Amino acid sequence: MAQSIPSLVIKFLDNLNFPYEIINCKPEFADTQKFCEIYGFNIENCGNTIIVASKKEPKKYSACIVKGSDRLNVNQKVRKLMEVSKVSFASAEEALELTGMMIGGITPFALPSNIPIYIDKKIQNLENVIFGSGDRSSKVNISPEIFSKIQNAEFIEDLSIN
Repeated sequence: MAQSIPSLVIKFLDNLNFPYEIINCKPEFADTQKFCEIYGFNIENCGNTIIVASKKEPKKYSACIVKGSDRLNVNQKVRKLMEVSKVSFASAEEALELTGMMIGGITPFALPSNIPIYIDKKIQNLENVIFGSGDRSSKVNISPEIFSKIQNAEFIEDLSIN
């Protein structure tokens, strides 16, 4: 029987031997702003994982992480990082096919290893960050130091726009 995405994420984090906390939530409240409003968390301490795709073939993808309060600098910064002429947010279907995860639950943990993970440098200064867990029914609360253990992850200056 195939493992569910959250169990793959938990296995991934456990293999890195890094402490984390799982926060359960109702799927209808999984989107960051609604999650924070309903459960009383600060949006400044949440990270959104956004899958970005090149527009031209061959398709290139990246996972970009910004604070829940910020917007991704997709047309300037991400486009240059990906070394392509045009980018856009991956569609919900494309993100699901690529990661096995639904928008609102995409996590930077247990992604395919060929997808670079770009993290806004502002996240590096947080004590803990709340991310999706791979589905819409829970979140992962973890220190951003976890990214030092993930080979394809890199902190990037000015990845976000306030």
